[in-house]
Amino acid sequence: MPNETPDIAPVVEETATDIADMEVRGAATIADAAAAALAAQAQRSEADSSEAFREELEAAASALYETRPTAVSLPNALRYVLRGVEGETVEAMRESTVARAEAFREDLEQAQETLGEVGANRLRDGDVVMTHCHSTDALACVEAAIEDGKEIEAIVKETRPRLQGHITASELRSMGVPVTLIVDNAARRYLDEADHVLVGADSIAADGSVINKIGTSGLAVNARERGVPVMVAAQSIKLHPDTMTGHTVEIEMRDEREVLEETAYADVAADGDVPDDGLTVENPAFDVTPPRHVDAIVTEHGQYPPESIVMLMRDLFGETTTDPWAV
Repeated sequence: MPNETPDIAPVVEETATDIADMEVRGAATIADAAAAALAAQAQRSEADSSEAFREELEAAASALYETRPTAVSLPNALRYVLRGVEGETVEAMRESTVARAEAFREDLEQAQETLGEVGANRLRDGDVVMTHCHSTDALACVEAAIEDGKEIEAIVKETRPRLQGHITASELRSMGVPVTLIVDNAARRYLDEADHVLVGADSIAADGSVINKIGTSGLAVNARERGVPVMVAAQSIKLHPDTMTGHTVEIEMRDEREVLEETAYADVAADGDVPDDGLTVENPAFDVTPPRHVDAIVTEHGQYPPESIVMLMRDLFGETTTDPWAV
């Protein structure tokens, strides 16, 4: 009989916590951590049957999946590993799980480098890019352009409420890129100085809608008005084949205290209580940018007009996918 309560390795629980708390952030980084956690689950499993072993893996995948429902790279990574689990014995299944996770992580590492080379082709010497939030895929495009000998400058939105733009600014400076750090509300003013808007994505829907950090959609609308092209850098692991429009993607609502920490309500926020004096706080983590506001989606497989991304999805994933732990 399979275990009624499958054992989940502590490292899986730690990884899930780190993802939920955004200690591990960025779609590719999340996917990599999830694959590594499943490999650790397999290595540490003490299951006495193949059925119990699989049940433990699926329970571990479920625990990881629940942390960030919008970041599609997470279920795609879990699905990739779980579908490669083979063997009739626990040891065979253990070996196939670890091998599958390692293969995924190697492919993921190479994918970002290739994506960067594709994206760099869209950047010219002397270009200024405006960024939003923090995306390792977007930064890979800048890094590849610099390696090609191009000089690139950046205007970086700090990105409230968690200020991920400060991470972007720090990493760009480490590459030698001159950075102008601006508050989010100044984006429209500085678009006249930008040659590209360069952002990442947490998920891309089948119609080419881009789900990314809240504020991306407004930036894209302003960029379209200003005639500044919008480039989305996203590995194929971020494609969401279950969707037909971005609005079918679940948008994560984060803790109200993230918004209140630097306000007059900071004291009550620190106590864990949201004030009940008529103030309502909402903190959506993402928004949906329609494909008409995006010029190109850059992946490791090439660059695509947003309306054509569905063809790549079908090539990679087929028409639909299942829950990552239902194999």
